[in-house]
Amino acid sequence: MDIRQCYEKLGGDYSDVRKRLPLEKMVERFIALFLDDKSFESLKVGVEAGDRAAAFSAAHTLKGVSGNVGFTALYEASSALTEALRKPGEGVSESEKSLFEEVEKRYAVTESAIREYFADKN
Repeated sequence: MDIRQCYEKLGGDYSDVRKRLPLEKMVERFIALFLDDKSFESLKVGVEAGDRAAAFSAAHTLKGVSGNVGFTALYEASSALTEALRKPGEGVSESEKSLFEEVEKRYAVTESAIREYFADKN
């Protein structure tokens, strides 16, 4: 799999990220760093604990990270969750948990595609 195919698989926009990161090696470096980012784990913990503030902070971070590297599908899912959690409320509602489930699915697809990409390079 080449990097364009990786982006297609994860629902990303490779052309868009290349506007910000003109070299393929830079894109590779940033997507490798994505695998070390802890915002998804923090989001999951926040949602499971019903900690709205922690979930919002982590969702917002994940939205920014995924947006910066052109992971469009994950960006859109995390953006929807971020906006839902931005509204005042107590805990994490069932509808917000449903939005989290979509983020979780998109994250799994993204992580899998990236890991497959790097496995194919070796």
